[in-house]
Amino acid sequence: MSRSRSLAVAIGAVATVLLVWMVNPWVSVPDSLTPIVSLAFWVLALALVVVLYLDARRDPRSGNVEIEGPDFSRFLFGNSRAGLVWLPIRVFLGFTWLEAGLHKLTSPGWIDGGSALKGYWTAAIAVSDTGKGPITYDWYRDFLSFLLNGGHYTWFAPLIAFGELLVGIGLIVGALTGLAAFFGSFMNMSYLLAGTASTNPVMFALGVGVMMAWKVAGYYGVDRWLLPRLGTPWAPGSQPAKSGAGARPPGQPAVNDRG
Repeated sequence: MSRSRSLAVAIGAVATVLLVWMVNPWVSVPDSLTPIVSLAFWVLALALVVVLYLDARRDPRSGNVEIEGPDFSRFLFGNSRAGLVWLPIRVFLGFTWLEAGLHKLTSPGWIDGGSALKGYWTAAIAVSDTGKGPITYDWYRDFLSFLLNGGHYTWFAPLIAFGELLVGIGLIVGALTGLAAFFGSFMNMSYLLAGTASTNPVMFALGVGVMMAWKVAGYYGVDRWLLPRLGTPWAPGSQPAKSGAGARPPGQPAVNDRG
């Protein structure tokens, strides 16, 4: 076993012990140690990902496909024809986010001081006489309390409003679809953690699907031409060749599998 793999095993073992300590119903973490143990777990979890990734990068066989997926999943997430499957889902999410963003931009308390967001956070962190509140996780309640006490709602509210608007536009026109779906799902998760269900569970599930299909979800949109030019961090894109052997037909993304 390599040195980095041994380090990964050690980090994973410690992270697992901390997680079991936090979630088991028999031996609870003292309240004074809860923030420290929680932070330590997340730091170790991120460190584990980094160590494993760097170890895999050093392995010349890391580019090989070790576990084949079913044909249907390869079609759904990597074939440009599946773009028609994701088109109505993408447009539905886009208009939902667009409507939410426009509503916030035209409603008082969002871009004129953030009082609406302040009220939302105040209600979210409230705890009833029974010790329960909309928020399940104490760390998220502490996070919102920090933002609230620091007056960060003044700039956070416009950020949310314009963010929802941009996510909606990106999904509708199919531009950087994967990133738009990621930020949309991130906001859905934030609302869910704050105790707001509404349409967030459905939108989060659909958003995750669009993220997984980032290569093809925007094929019937701007991404059909944008992604081949941008490429990816591991394979930078370029303008499609106009002539010559091996020229890629216009509009055919290098990142897509046309099946």
